[in-house]
Amino acid sequence: MRKISALLPLLALTCATALPAAPRDYDAAGAAWWTHVQAIANDGMEGRGTGTPGYDRAADYVIAQFRKLGLKPMGIDGYKQPVAFIEQVVQSDQSNAALIGPDGETTLSVPGDLIFFGGGGPVPDALEAPMVFAGYGLHLPEAGHDDFAGLDLKGKIVVVLSGGPATISGALKSHARSERTKYLASQGAVGLISLVTPGQVEIPWNRRINLAGVPALYYADDSLRETRTPFLNAQLDPAKSALLFAGSGKDFAPIAAAADASAPVATFPLAQRLKAHVVAKRRALSSPNLIAVMPGSDPKLRNEYVVLSAHLDGYGIGTPVKGDAIYNGAFDNASGVASLLEIGKALKQGRVKPKRSILFAIVTAEEKGLLGSRYFARRPTVPADAMVADLNFDMALPIFPLTSVTPIGYDQSSLGQDAAAVSAAMDLPITPDPFPDRNVFIRSDQYAFIREGIPALFFKYGFKADTPEATVEKAWRANLYHSPFDDLNQTVLPAETAKLNDYVTAVALRVANAPERPSWNADSFFRRFAQ
Repeated sequence: MRKISALLPLLALTCATALPAAPRDYDAAGAAWWTHVQAIANDGMEGRGTGTPGYDRAADYVIAQFRKLGLKPMGIDGYKQPVAFIEQVVQSDQSNAALIGPDGETTLSVPGDLIFFGGGGPVPDALEAPMVFAGYGLHLPEAGHDDFAGLDLKGKIVVVLSGGPATISGALKSHARSERTKYLASQGAVGLISLVTPGQVEIPWNRRINLAGVPALYYADDSLRETRTPFLNAQLDPAKSALLFAGSGKDFAPIAAAADASAPVATFPLAQRLKAHVVAKRRALSSPNLIAVMPGSDPKLRNEYVVLSAHLDGYGIGTPVKGDAIYNGAFDNASGVASLLEIGKALKQGRVKPKRSILFAIVTAEEKGLLGSRYFARRPTVPADAMVADLNFDMALPIFPLTSVTPIGYDQSSLGQDAAAVSAAMDLPITPDPFPDRNVFIRSDQYAFIREGIPALFFKYGFKADTPEATVEKAWRANLYHSPFDDLNQTVLPAETAKLNDYVTAVALRVANAPERPSWNADSFFRRFAQ
């Protein structure tokens, strides 16, 4: 048990906290949080794949908790906002690929060497096209960097490499990657192959292969898709990247070394063509976002909303690993949904009530490309201009003590000032993102709101690179992330998450009760999205 009675007056003064007056028992609060995780991530939920009965059972649990908290339904059908999708499953055993060059044809095994991705839109049934290497694949003319400048992209398959120049912020590079497929399609490109340098591998290739048969989704409404025509998306085994450069007169090893050092990387046509035959099965399905609201206490501000978001979906049932085929998604992201439920309880019971309304968006299909949150952000069930901020929870990883926080995006808007004030009050300093090239700024649901001009924060445990915490975090990603072993049997520190939940509760209340709505910083690239 950890008592913080001495801290509470400071929190109440600085953050207008929702925490109770009694000393905080973090062990009990963590146990309450873990109870939700157990309910959402047990084997009976079957990994909560989008559009599956397991997801629907988990949704029923969340809705029951909404009702228990007295939250008002704000979906289309009660608490639910149905989203229509097309499910696309690439049949790797029936698909094939080969490189065709001056020295003949080199077969690529699917998915052993090359993985086809079925998200974003329909994949082409057959394709043969020349390839061009476009370096980091970043289209950022505003920052004086454009890897596609001077390249003929029409009819080409574009090959890009992980990383990016150190002179460009991680947020900006992340944004460019998120817009890449849409931009390439607009320039007439027909496909994209992504390479990861051996030094930047986050998930081992054998684990990527295990996920190759996971169903992908795209919107049934083609007006919402990034591309309306078939487009090939693929990733090559990092150990086989050099194959693409055969005959080009370029060696992949120094190119990879330059990328690992964030140095300039040249662009050039490749000497080979890719020939691919892709077989995919498709079917229509629907899966709901879950939307609820805690009405604000101030008549003048209650029609504005602070959004708290987390995704409910997981990877469902997939390729067995050591006999286990259920990808429970305990940390990714039953933990985030559980945190929002506990934050809702704290706000409900707190002495100080939020003046603005608190909108809970528990979204679907994050693992399929942020599809649920993008759908809600584009077609919200409240007026779009009434959403003033998004605070997102996803895979906070309670696997080491919480000594600092990393609210991704804190340097982009006035929300950073709110986060900093709470950090000072709770003695949880802000630590910058230790691995900005991981693209976390675009890899969770806050980015759907950012693209609609809404300032956002994405909360993570703080740690620095080259520390024991970084080693533990990297090991978790390498061994448990997106695997059946992100389950209820892994090491967890619930009391530490309870502390992070209190931190986010205080930030949410501070934002909800501020006289002015949050605003983008004058120098933020993302300010351009503001309506």
